[in-house]
Amino acid sequence: MRTPRGLTVSRWAGLACLVLVAVGRPAVAVDDAVLEAERARIATIEKVAPSVVAIFSSKGGGGGSGVLISPDGYALSNYHVTSACGEFMKCGLNDGKLYDAVIVGIDPTGDVALIKMLGRDDFPVATLGDSDQLKQGDWVYVMGNPFLLATDFAPTVTYGIVSGVHRYQYPAGTILEYTDCIQTDASINPGNSGGPLFNSAGELVGINGRGSFEKRGRVNVGAGYAISINQIKHFLDHLKSGRIVDHATLGATVRTDRLSRAVVVDSILPQSEAFRRGLREGDEIVSFAGRPIGSVNQFKNILGIYPDGWTVPLVYRREEQKTEIYVRLRPLHHQSELAETQGPKVPDPRQPPHPGPDGGPQPPPAEAAKDDLDADLKKLHEGRPGYANYYFNRQHQSRLEEGLKEFAGWSGRRGTWKFSGATDANQTFRVLLAEQSVGMWLDDKPYLQPLDAVDWLDEPPGTGGLLVAFQQFKWLVSEGPEAFTEFAYFGSEPLDGRGPLVDVLLTERGTLGARWYFRQSDGALIGYDSSLLADQDECRIRFVETVAFSGLRFPATFSVSSGDKQLGVFKVQQVEPPAK
Repeated sequence: MRTPRGLTVSRWAGLACLVLVAVGRPAVAVDDAVLEAERARIATIEKVAPSVVAIFSSKGGGGGSGVLISPDGYALSNYHVTSACGEFMKCGLNDGKLYDAVIVGIDPTGDVALIKMLGRDDFPVATLGDSDQLKQGDWVYVMGNPFLLATDFAPTVTYGIVSGVHRYQYPAGTILEYTDCIQTDASINPGNSGGPLFNSAGELVGINGRGSFEKRGRVNVGAGYAISINQIKHFLDHLKSGRIVDHATLGATVRTDRLSRAVVVDSILPQSEAFRRGLREGDEIVSFAGRPIGSVNQFKNILGIYPDGWTVPLVYRREEQKTEIYVRLRPLHHQSELAETQGPKVPDPRQPPHPGPDGGPQPPPAEAAKDDLDADLKKLHEGRPGYANYYFNRQHQSRLEEGLKEFAGWSGRRGTWKFSGATDANQTFRVLLAEQSVGMWLDDKPYLQPLDAVDWLDEPPGTGGLLVAFQQFKWLVSEGPEAFTEFAYFGSEPLDGRGPLVDVLLTERGTLGARWYFRQSDGALIGYDSSLLADQDECRIRFVETVAFSGLRFPATFSVSSGDKQLGVFKVQQVEPPAK
């Protein structure tokens, strides 16, 4: 009997018997629920795969994964991925096409980066989910470019469960800090960094980052970590600003009380807003940002998901009395610390490569080879201290300036402004914004702020400098960016810690600072906070409405507050603009 090449007669006979048995056996019945679950998995993967990005350094120095989140090309990845690629990189999609991409903004503390892919305005995108809804045992998908093997740009898929939520990992010799992250047993390998973690519905719930590895950082041991998408949502507009963004600190440290097991304030900075609002050493932290606090770990987790500058609610207990305050959070790092994350670093040849957050060797940051780039591409990156790419900040500045067109009639009117009216407490007021000074009469009581003074005054007392705040508004609408030493888009935040998200424009002029708030729905300027010095209570002004006076739009009402005090509503009845 002739046998297939390589098989002995006995082996062939045995194989033939197996075939006969298999042919004679009835088909094994598979439960319809199992088949339906399989079909659902396949459909979900097919739906989300087009949004997964394979990232490669344009010079071959590194790479990783990412995921598209907007049709115009914004995509998320890890900071440790993009820092190895430089300012420009190549990105592939599962349609087999390769696209140019440029860095936009970075979050070195949270290990997140935002890039912008170029060449289309109809990129396939992932749907953002709600990572706070994840539970242990939920099914999740990890997709990306492990070991940079996806040279055809088709993403690899691994499948597993959520092993844990709200995980916290302390910084280990760097500023990198994973807070409130998601743990999964779905394989996250070197190269998966920056790629998406999808829930069973195909919604983006995290960005894959750290993993636990053996065998010199190449074998996954079943514990991977993803940055929660809800944390990234807080930072997304900050990243779009092109800045090197920072996380927040309360300006206080906490500890667990040995007797009560409560989380109490261990120390607090006197210059922090939390201290000015009344928080003291020994106070128990009951809740922070609306979430209950039961451990130091919980507090660090929640604090770590917010950008600096956000205002959040805090409830503390002292002698069984609960108090709720709203505090503006402080930057976690000095600017010099963040500046060290910029630019290429030459590795010490005597030292082994530093491990990346995913456990694999971390290549050194690549220098952008701008000389090899197309001229139109080069224009999409501008270097500036404090920024990953100042080009994108300028785009947002221009967008916010459109919101000032309501006050365009005041442009160039630098002479004396006069407006008057009455407060909601039936006090009359008159304001004069002259070239050399700002004056105000409140029920005929005068207040004065010289504009050539060395020190800015809190006038009227306790307002946070209302006269200076009025002058800052004049500078903004009459002179624009030229009136300030710093003029930059900051990102977004909930208005006063409880309202809708608003876009924030920061200005500085000497020691004076201001945060200008623009409604995201229509771009209108709706108020601002003016500060005389850092770490002092601001004068907060909100516009209730604007109307036309002498043909020029002007706020009809100024709602004024400072610290935790509402100072009143100023209702404007008459405006006298200067000649242009």
